[in-house]
Amino acid sequence: MTLIVKKQPGDSDDALIRKFSKKVQDAGIIQDAKRRKFYLKPSAARAQKKQDKRKARLLKKSLTSTI
Repeated sequence: MTLIVKKQPGDSDDALIRKFSKKVQDAGIIQDAKRRKFYLKPSAARAQKKQDKRKARLLKKSLTSTI
């Protein structure tokens, strides 16, 4: 995956770093690298995926019930 951050007129170096950091976070590169740091057995991966789906469903349910 390629991320390109172009300098606009008037952008400081700090602004470029913020833009780059935001793009990296939005692309999920850091989370993906952390996830791939160690081998995860397929059964554990399925269990994690199931847990993530349950968490997302509960979060969505709690958000809709508060509105």
